[in-house]
Amino acid sequence: MASGPEGEPKDHSMKGKTIVATGATSGVGEAAVFALAGLGARIVFIARDEARAQATMRKLEAKAPGLGHRMHLADLSSMAETRKVGAAIAESEPRIDVLINNAGALFSHRQVTPEGLELTFALNHMAYFVLTEALRDKLIASAPARIVSTSSAAHKGASLDFSDLQSAKGYGGFKVYGRSKLANILFTRELARRLAGRGVTANCLHPGAVATRFGESSGGWVGRLLPVLMLFFISPENGADTIIYLASSPEVANTTGAYFVKRKITEPSSAAQDEAAAKRLWEASEALAGAQPQEKRAAG
Repeated sequence: MASGPEGEPKDHSMKGKTIVATGATSGVGEAAVFALAGLGARIVFIARDEARAQATMRKLEAKAPGLGHRMHLADLSSMAETRKVGAAIAESEPRIDVLINNAGALFSHRQVTPEGLELTFALNHMAYFVLTEALRDKLIASAPARIVSTSSAAHKGASLDFSDLQSAKGYGGFKVYGRSKLANILFTRELARRLAGRGVTANCLHPGAVATRFGESSGGWVGRLLPVLMLFFISPENGADTIIYLASSPEVANTTGAYFVKRKITEPSSAAQDEAAAKRLWEASEALAGAQPQEKRAAG
């Protein structure tokens, strides 16, 4: 039996389990789904790029053939596409045992989606929120089930400005990325509270500084610096370890609302423990997810 970084067993059978994952065509997400498929899980993943999705499908079939792995194409920075693909998955899958929210990116320059959201916020936070809501009833019906969301230690030092969630003022790539990772933790805390007693746990994690494709869309000096920094980063396989652990280990079957680093519950920043902010972010996200098109919506 293989062991994790602390020598703890990590190979818990996932036979008969269905996992829905985002950000699964590269980096820690791809490493996680390959490992979980190797444990017997059937993987259903969402990807934006069809060529990369097909490549991941081929690798999954080679790793764990005959399980009926499935891919869906969608741009997760679009709430409409995320909602649509979530509905399609909820309708077509008899059960969902684990949802892994992992898609994310860092952008040097501020970009706005056609729906009027700042791109980092749209992809790194709202995709988690909208997809989870779309799959929520199926997860509850499949209980015991788990939701695992990738955050980051980059949340430390970040704070949310509820008057400027779209970062129209003083945009900085790392700053806005940190805010989105803070949002992931607050989302997890409020989600866990709302799912209490329903048989579905929600936890998040920091995967470590991982050498991945993560920053290739960044542009600017960030895009030039990241390849150099990545020489010192850990492998995607090591970064995926805590995702695999949270998705499969019996040790955390009843743990919810927590932030993990290297398989251990770790205290996040004080801003990430603000229950009022978690509730406020949820309500703001709910309003955005149900909002009218951009021209009918006040800038948020």
